[in-house]
Amino acid sequence: MSEPFHVLILGGTTESRRLAESLYGHDGTYGPGSTYGPGLRVTSSLAGRVTRPVPPPGEIRIGGFGGAEGLARWLREHRVDALIDATHPFAATISRNAALAAADAHVPLLAVRRPSWVPVAGDDWHSVGSLAEAAEALAALPGRRRRVFLTTGRTGLAAFAGLDGLWFLVRSVDAPEPPYPARMETVLDRGPFTFDGERELLRRHRIDTVVTKDSGGAATAPKLTAAREAGLPVVVVRRPPTPEGVAVVGSVAEAVAWLRQLSGLGSEALGSGGLGSEAPGGPSDDRASG
Repeated sequence: MSEPFHVLILGGTTESRRLAESLYGHDGTYGPGSTYGPGLRVTSSLAGRVTRPVPPPGEIRIGGFGGAEGLARWLREHRVDALIDATHPFAATISRNAALAAADAHVPLLAVRRPSWVPVAGDDWHSVGSLAEAAEALAALPGRRRRVFLTTGRTGLAAFAGLDGLWFLVRSVDAPEPPYPARMETVLDRGPFTFDGERELLRRHRIDTVVTKDSGGAATAPKLTAAREAGLPVVVVRRPPTPEGVAVVGSVAEAVAWLRQLSGLGSEALGSGGLGSEAPGGPSDDRASG
């Protein structure tokens, strides 16, 4: 019997988990003794940065690979037939390593990237290229703005540590570690979030400015709607570009279609579970901001 078609998903996001579930041909209510369809093997890799990640079905590995060379070696040793980068849009290092490793190991690579957020009428967005620029933008905003809702994740707070004149509300899945702003309150929470909940959060903490990364997706988007309603400025950090030459799709369904074409496996192996249910409702990223 030939070896199954082996897919490695670089994950930690809602999309990566839904992709594993979709390949699994299931709605997510899987059991510990279940397996993927015939001819298919799926391994999901999680960075391990969150203490309680939401596990996808199938095989799971946790931790880094040791850079591009380590990932290329893993691809060869484990006979990976397809690599899917479904990491967070701001996970630039692993995405770059994935592109280098896939080229080295001659493994087809696909990136899954949820669509970016787009401003609409009534938004007051200030686009910046980095967290450092976001900190500079806070100081440059007109008016007396002193209370900031910071939703860029727990690992980039050092960029704001020197802004002693501002008070920050920081939301993340796990507690942040220093350096971080001296005047800060932390909310530990995991999306999806609701509009009513975000509106109340802004009101209760008297927020006058929001800072976020362009994570995209629906799980954390209600904060943008709440900020628009309240007339608050939003500093938005642009995404890093996808590595040159890497094919990109915007949905789990497109990723499954790519695998079907690449592998030649039919629907009995590449299931359709979840393909019609990519609407918001699942947990937000295992490593992402809120």
